[in-house]
Amino acid sequence: MSSSRLSLMAVSTLALMAAAPVSAQTVNEDVIPEIVVTVQKREQKLLNVPAAVTGLSNSFLTDVGITDFAELALFVPGFEVQDQSPNNPGFVMRGVTSDSGTATAETRVSVFQDGVSISRSRGSYVELFDLERVEVAKGPQSTLFGRGALIGAVNVIQAKAKPVLDAKAAVSAGDYNFRMVDAMINVPLGDTFAVRLAGRTKHRDGYVENLLGGKDFNGLGTDALRLSAAWTPSDVLGFDLIVNTQKDSTPGTAFKSGTWNPTDPNTGAVLGDRTPFGGAALSPGFLGRDLGLERTVTGTTLLGRWAINDVWSLSSISAHRRFSASEVFDADGMSLNLLTAAEIAKGSQWSQELRLNYDTGGAVSWFAGVSYFKEEASTAVPLQFDERAAGLFLANVLTRPTPQSLPVLQATANAAFGPLAPYLDTTHREVSTTYGDTKSIDAYADATWRVTPKFELSAGIRYTQDDKVSGYSASVETPSVLAAASQLSPAISAQVNQLATQYFLQTGTAPSQAMIATWTAAVTKAAVAGLPPVGIFKQPTPGNGNVVSQSFSDDGVTWRLVGRYLFSDTVNGYVSVARGRQPKVLSGDSGATPLAQPKFTQADAETVDSLELGLKTRLMGGRLSWDTAVYGYKYENFQTQVSTSTGGLVTVSAGEADAYGLETQAYYRVIPGADIFATYAYNHSRFGNGIYKGNRFRLSPDHSVSLGGRFKFSTEALRFWVTPTYTWQSDVFFENDNDLPQFQTAVPNLRPVGDTVQDEKQKAYGLLNLRLGFAPKKAPWSVEVFADNLTDEAYIKDAGNTGDNLGVATFIAGEPRMVGVTVRVNY
Repeated sequence: MSSSRLSLMAVSTLALMAAAPVSAQTVNEDVIPEIVVTVQKREQKLLNVPAAVTGLSNSFLTDVGITDFAELALFVPGFEVQDQSPNNPGFVMRGVTSDSGTATAETRVSVFQDGVSISRSRGSYVELFDLERVEVAKGPQSTLFGRGALIGAVNVIQAKAKPVLDAKAAVSAGDYNFRMVDAMINVPLGDTFAVRLAGRTKHRDGYVENLLGGKDFNGLGTDALRLSAAWTPSDVLGFDLIVNTQKDSTPGTAFKSGTWNPTDPNTGAVLGDRTPFGGAALSPGFLGRDLGLERTVTGTTLLGRWAINDVWSLSSISAHRRFSASEVFDADGMSLNLLTAAEIAKGSQWSQELRLNYDTGGAVSWFAGVSYFKEEASTAVPLQFDERAAGLFLANVLTRPTPQSLPVLQATANAAFGPLAPYLDTTHREVSTTYGDTKSIDAYADATWRVTPKFELSAGIRYTQDDKVSGYSASVETPSVLAAASQLSPAISAQVNQLATQYFLQTGTAPSQAMIATWTAAVTKAAVAGLPPVGIFKQPTPGNGNVVSQSFSDDGVTWRLVGRYLFSDTVNGYVSVARGRQPKVLSGDSGATPLAQPKFTQADAETVDSLELGLKTRLMGGRLSWDTAVYGYKYENFQTQVSTSTGGLVTVSAGEADAYGLETQAYYRVIPGADIFATYAYNHSRFGNGIYKGNRFRLSPDHSVSLGGRFKFSTEALRFWVTPTYTWQSDVFFENDNDLPQFQTAVPNLRPVGDTVQDEKQKAYGLLNLRLGFAPKKAPWSVEVFADNLTDEAYIKDAGNTGDNLGVATFIAGEPRMVGVTVRVNY
C-alpha cells in the first residue's frame, strides 16, 4: 500500500476515534474507511462500541507530527496532558488530573502499553514511535482496564513483528538544534518467527536562555529502543515478546520566579525580567549534578493468545517493568540557593493477567479473567538550602524584586544571626522519602446480550483486593543551625551573661569586649556541636532516617451497565451507567519535632458514579462521520493533595465534587483528497463541598477545540500535501486552590508573606501548526516541512509548583514557534 494512501486513511481516522489497522483490501476513496477498535476485548466497528473512545493510528500520528502524549492530547476531546518534563507529566481526563509523584499515590487516569499498566507517574511518559495505534477510552473504565482507570484509560498499542521484510527511517532537523531520527526494520526468520527492531533518538536545545551560562533550559534528550519478536507455531497459537528501554537526559526545567528578577548572584546585577518567557538565572544543581533529568525506563511484555476452538479463546499478558529517575530542579526560580530540590523515584512492577473469551457470533458473548499486580516504589525528595538565604527569606528581609548579591547576603546574615552566622550551612541538606508496596488481585467479567437485532445490553463487574504498605522516612546530613536559631540565640546569650556575672563577682570588674567575644565563640561552638538532628522543613524520623511503615488493606467493586440501540445501519445510540473507584491512600509526613514518629494521613476510597449518553453516526453515504457524548459524574471523597506545614504533600479527601460535559467530533470527506475534521469538548468540573467548594478542577479547561484538514493533490510527476491544524483551549488554573488568597496566607517558618495575586493561571490560547510535503510518484522517499506554533503564541504550561508552598510561585513557559524539515524513506 502506498505511503500516500496510508497517510490519507490515517487522517480520516481522527474524528472517527478509531484504532485498528486498515485492511489490505481496495479502499473506496469516496468514503471514509470503517474503523475497528478493541476496547471491549474484541474487534468491533466503532459504530458498534457503546463508549466514548478515541483512537489514532500510527500513520495519523506521523502525518500530524505527534511524537508524545502532550501533542496527542490536543486531538482527543476531553483529554489534556501537561509535560513539565518526561519525569513529571500530568494526565487529565474529563477534568480529573493524575500526576502525583509520591510512591503512595494512586492514579485516576491509567496508561497502558499493550494492556500493561505503566501508570506510575514517573514512568508513564514514554515516546510514541512505531505504533499500531493509541486508544483513549473516557469515563470510568475499571471494569475493562482495571486498577487506576477511575476516569479513563490510554492504551498504547505497539507495532508487532510480522512475517514480512520491511524497513523505514525518518530524519528531522529544526530550530533550537532539534534533531530526531526514527528507524525500524522487520525481518522474518522462517514461516513462524519474526523480529522487529525500532528506535528513536530525539534531542533539542532549550528554548529558555540560561542567563548564567551553560545549557539553556527546557530542552529535550531522549533515546528509545524496542525489540519485539513474534512466534506463531500454529494457526491457533501465537506469542509476542516486546522489550522496551528508554533513556532520558534533559537539561533543567525553567521554573522561573515570578517574585524575583533574574540576577548575577555575585554582583546582584539584574540580567532580565520576571516574565516566564525571558531568560532565567537559576541556582546550580546539587548531588554532584547540574539541573536536569536522568531517567531510565525498561519493560518486558509477553502476550499470548490461544484459539481453543471457534467459540473459546484464552489470552495472557505477562509483564515486568522498572524505572529509575533522578531530576534536579531549582524550586525557588532565582539565582540564590534559597531552595534547590531533587526527586529520585524508583519503581518495579510485575503483572500477570489471564482472560477467557467466549463468542459464538450469536446473541451472547462474554469474557472473564483474573489478574495479579505487584509494585514496589519509592520517591525521595532531597532538599538543599543556603541557610543564609533561607533565614533572611523566612524573616522576610530577602529583598524583592531584586535579591541581595552573595556578599550583601553574607553581611546581612552576619548582622541578623550574630555569632551563629559562621555556622549557617550554605549547602544544608535534608531528605524525605515515601515508600509504597502494593499487591493486588482482580477478578472480573463482562458480557453482552443482543436482545434483538437492534438492541443489546452489556454489563461488567470487577472486584479488586489490595494489600498495601505505606512508608516514610526523613533525615538530615547535619543539624540545621537555622532551624535551631530561635532556641540557640537566647541560650547563648544567657550563658555568656552568666559567665560575665560570675567574672564580675569574682573580680569586681566588668569583662572586656574581647573576653565576651571569646566566651560567645566558645559557647556558640559547643551549642552547635550539641544540636540534635533538626531540619528546616523535614524533621527526621527516629534514628535520623529510619523507615516507619503502616500496612493496610482495601477492597472494592466497580461495575458498568450499557444499553445500545441501532436506529438504523448508520445511526447508533447508547446509554451507560458506571462506577469507578480509587483505593484509599495512606500518606506519611514528618512529625513536628526531631526524631518524632511520622504522621500518617488517610484518605478514604474515592468513588465516582457516571451517566453517559452517546450518539454515533455515519452519514452521506459514508462521507461524514459524527459522534457525540454527554456525561455527568458525581464524586464522593474526592482525593486531592494539599501542602502541610512542613512543606510536604499529603493526600486528603476534599469531599464531594461534580462534573458534566459534552464531547463531539466530526470528520468529512469533501472530495477524495480533501478531508476536514473538528473536535470540541466542554467540561464543567467543580468541587461541591469541602475545603475547595466551588473551585474549578486544576488543569481542566471548560472548553477545548481542534480543527484540521488533510489536502493532497498531484502533478504528473509529484505528489503534494498540506496538513494545517489548530487547537484552542479556554483558561485553566494550575492548582485546585485556584490561586485564591484565602488558601495562601502567611504561615510562620514556611510562607512569610501571603500570596494575594491570582496570577497562576493560563488564559485562553490557540496553537496553529502546519505541515507541507511532497514526494515523487513511485519514489520511496518524501520531504516535509513543518512549523509548530506558527504564530509564536506565548503561553505557560505550569505555574505555582514547589515554590508556591513558600509563597513564591514559579512559572514554566510553553514552546515557542519551531520550524524544521523531515525526510522519510520507506523500504
